[in-house]
Amino acid sequence: MRGERQQARTGGNPYLEILRYPGALGFSAAGLLARMPMAMFGLGTVLLIAAITGRYGLAGTVAAAGSIGYAICGPQAARLADRFGQHRVLRPLAGIFALSTIIFIGCAVMRAPLWALLLSGAVAGASMPSLGSMVRARWSALLGDSPRLHTAFALESVNDEMIFVAGPVIVTVLATEVYPAAGVAAAMLLCVTGTLLLAAQRRTEPRPRARQPVPMPAPVAAAPPPETGGSRVPAETGGSRVPARGLTALVPVYWCLGVTFASVDLSTIAFAQEHGHKPLAGVILGSYALGSAIGGLLYGSRTWRTPVERRFLISLCCTAAGISTFWAQTGLLSLVLVIFISGLTISPTFIAGYSLVEGQAPAHRRTEGMAWLSSSISVGVASGSAIVGHIIDTSGARWGYAFAAVAGLAAVVSCLAGASRLRVPRPADATT
Repeated sequence: MRGERQQARTGGNPYLEILRYPGALGFSAAGLLARMPMAMFGLGTVLLIAAITGRYGLAGTVAAAGSIGYAICGPQAARLADRFGQHRVLRPLAGIFALSTIIFIGCAVMRAPLWALLLSGAVAGASMPSLGSMVRARWSALLGDSPRLHTAFALESVNDEMIFVAGPVIVTVLATEVYPAAGVAAAMLLCVTGTLLLAAQRRTEPRPRARQPVPMPAPVAAAPPPETGGSRVPAETGGSRVPARGLTALVPVYWCLGVTFASVDLSTIAFAQEHGHKPLAGVILGSYALGSAIGGLLYGSRTWRTPVERRFLISLCCTAAGISTFWAQTGLLSLVLVIFISGLTISPTFIAGYSLVEGQAPAHRRTEGMAWLSSSISVGVASGSAIVGHIIDTSGARWGYAFAAVAGLAAVVSCLAGASRLRVPRPADATT
């Protein structure tokens, strides 16, 4: 069999196995490059505005406008990509993003009024391509019902974590050592380059599904329920407003996770500053991302018999439990150790979440469905940054970590409340 021959050539390594599929390495690498602004654009915005105005509150507000713009427009762009094809959406979107970013930088450098900064920042964020969902949609189209699909999702989650290890370092050095606007400009150039490279790879692009007439049902007996069929059956039809029923439960969970991660980031910076070692905040947060990357690699290197919805709940509970210990740490060394261990379950949580949407959504709406998860996190990051910033200013980093713990608990409660909507007929990454 083809899969056995590939496994023999790769020595049984599942990641090498999937990357040997035609076009897989190319679109995964292009997607990695294009997603760099995930970890660079918001931070670069804060550094740019703060350097020019000296006001971190204003900088955070402008960055939040970009996050809200991305959250609103990301799923709409993904829906258009599902319907008309990724290349037809990505190319004009890359041009709009480049132009709006240049205008935003110009407004910042010329000290334009607040409304101009908010408007240009929001447009730049709204036009930033949601590449994570589109790359995962390509994997779904390429691998279908293969048990290696969750390995592919694991690979992309690890790529996300590597972005969050390298991105903040790159943008901080550029913004502080080269020029305040250099970080935002670099993020734009990386995104546009990677987006155009991905759009050029038409061979692995999922087939667009334009609206077609609904065929008349044949006068035969009703079809058996999904559980009795031999193939995966999407839980929602193409006519539903929601691409996957599980999104009604996953969106609030991912929003809470966005609040949690924003709170951890800001609280860690404040915690390191309180202990007289603010530059070490990047190292601590890097260990968080490194732990997540290692956890994702381990999770994706094997197949699982446990249903994906159960795996999602377990890993989510572990993530929340780890975060709940941050407030009790007394020094940087213990925080690094605890934050690394806690990070091990982050990628598995996201991998399982994307697998839930992939297993429920019809093929022509999977990109849109997965984009809703990214948008939910983006809104959570924006709102979490605003709230926890005030908490830290008034009460210190420890209470910022306490707020992160509350947000993590809220994510678990939301997941339990919507657990009945997370079940898929046949998880795409489970084996018999």
